[in-house]
Amino acid sequence: MKESKKKIIQIIIASILLIISIIIDNIFDLPITIRTIIYLVPYLVSGYDIIIEAFENIIHGEIFDECFLMVIATVGAMCIGFLPNAEPEFLEAVFVMLFFQVGEFFEIIAEDNSEKSINTLLELKPNSANLIMDNGKVKKTTPETLRLFDIIEVRKGEKIPVDGIIIEGNTELNTSFLTGESIPRVVKVGDNVMSGCINLGDVIRIKVMKTYEDSATSKIIEMIETSNDSKSSKERFITRFAKIYTPLVVLCALLLALVPPIFDSNYVSWINRSISFLIVSCPCALVISVPLSYFGGVGAASKKGVLIKGANYLEDLSRVNTVVFDKTGTLTKGSFEVVAIHPNIINEKEILHLAMHVESYSTHPIAVSLKEAYDKYSTIKDKCKVKDVEELSGLGIKALVNDEVIYVGNDKLMESNNIKYEKCNKVGTIVHVASLNNYYGHIIVSDVLKSEALDTINSLNERNISIVMLTGDKEVVAKEVAKNLKITKYYANLMPKDKVKMVTKLQKNNNGKVVFVGDGVNDAPVLSRSDLGISMGGIGSDIAVETSNIVVMNDNLTKIVDAIDISKKTEKIVIENISFAIIVKLLTLVLSFLGLVPISFAVFADVGVTVIAILNALRTLRL
Repeated sequence: MKESKKKIIQIIIASILLIISIIIDNIFDLPITIRTIIYLVPYLVSGYDIIIEAFENIIHGEIFDECFLMVIATVGAMCIGFLPNAEPEFLEAVFVMLFFQVGEFFEIIAEDNSEKSINTLLELKPNSANLIMDNGKVKKTTPETLRLFDIIEVRKGEKIPVDGIIIEGNTELNTSFLTGESIPRVVKVGDNVMSGCINLGDVIRIKVMKTYEDSATSKIIEMIETSNDSKSSKERFITRFAKIYTPLVVLCALLLALVPPIFDSNYVSWINRSISFLIVSCPCALVISVPLSYFGGVGAASKKGVLIKGANYLEDLSRVNTVVFDKTGTLTKGSFEVVAIHPNIINEKEILHLAMHVESYSTHPIAVSLKEAYDKYSTIKDKCKVKDVEELSGLGIKALVNDEVIYVGNDKLMESNNIKYEKCNKVGTIVHVASLNNYYGHIIVSDVLKSEALDTINSLNERNISIVMLTGDKEVVAKEVAKNLKITKYYANLMPKDKVKMVTKLQKNNNGKVVFVGDGVNDAPVLSRSDLGISMGGIGSDIAVETSNIVVMNDNLTKIVDAIDISKKTEKIVIENISFAIIVKLLTLVLSFLGLVPISFAVFADVGVTVIAILNALRTLRL
């Protein structure tokens, strides 16, 4: 039976027994001993687990906790009736336990709700894999048994068990558990796929490129399971505070019960005050609501496809006032694309056709971009004969195309062969296409901006967060990107060690937190050096998982803004709970000391405040 169901049944039974006890007590004039036994039944039903936990904690050396406070206070209220001229507080004692259980019930409900968002990601774990045997037959096995370069089959509705590359079939994948995006991702032969994605279409075959323990699913589950180990500064403070605060409260309550009666004969009143003091001083509202708020915030971020390794990083994110971006692969796509074609003698399609043929045997990113552009835009039927392809290091490539030597490369390639060419001052990589006798024109290839980059920068500026861009690219490229994104601070021609120095310098001159956002592959040193490291789409990279504190699963920059907003709202809720609990408890403690509030009001000040704080903490799940 679920813990919440057991708890509500316990509360209902205890409430019924309490009503019966009240009726018997009001009908019959019973001696104090019998009355005690009558109320002891609903008391034990409502609080047996609290009493057991208090004794178990005492055995383990953890004496002063909320269970101990509740037991001492309620036993005192029950026993006060045996004193001369004293009226027992049976009803109040049972109410304390009953309402304490109500608070526990709300805590269980809150934890269940907040865990649902985390457990959704834990459901990523695939339970089986279809291994293709050497004889072509399919064997059902577990993901943990798969080895590198095994071939597996993933059918419609099944989860991809490990990271790999598609070698057969095209389909659509549901990546929502990983990235928080509802739109399916179209994949084809040659595409890399991550474990945990669900196949929505035709059967595909995948070559295993990572064992299960190194795959995305395993990394995510490991991050989620260890996220609770990293406490926020407020959680650590409350834990330390409770260890000092609770014994001090017990001592104060004891002194309140023993010292004033020396000077005042109304000792019963002082004992009642002492009991109220004990009840209201319980730090449940803080101990429960603060961790719950951060847990909910981490869960809310995970729904957006942002994995935060712990509450301390969520807390730090709320204090961010400077975000430092790497350029390539972060603000830009990290892959070259043809952005312009400037033909001279022939037309655009023909120059692209020539360039593609010369570059067709190269795996260089620029060559790949030319081939992709040709496949996308050209309709020329390919009857060309290409041979004698020669790659000229640092210059380009030459090849014999239909008995004509064609040169495709940079300015230096043109100059070294005495070919007259057109100078181009545009930003990007200039690829000239020419023969010894003819200059056919040039193609501009560039690393293009991500579509959401400008919106992200604008959103951060609206939140008064400073933006800095660091890149190893040339000044002219960095300047153009910064201009397009409206970034005023940027630094170019940087080596990885230079980026570390720049971030360190920013940290020294900064009152808030400095975040570095990179692709998680070659930015490991600066990711680990910054106050917070965020890797973009880096869950497939071991370095990203190890060095960054936050991982954006779908490589979407806008998720950084979402994560910052969630962190700030979570922090606001935490401060609200702390402030509310402390103010109400301090006020009630003073009133209890002065004898101005009954025990029943003390119960509300404890359990009521705890329930309100828990309900407020649950707001983090809807951020």
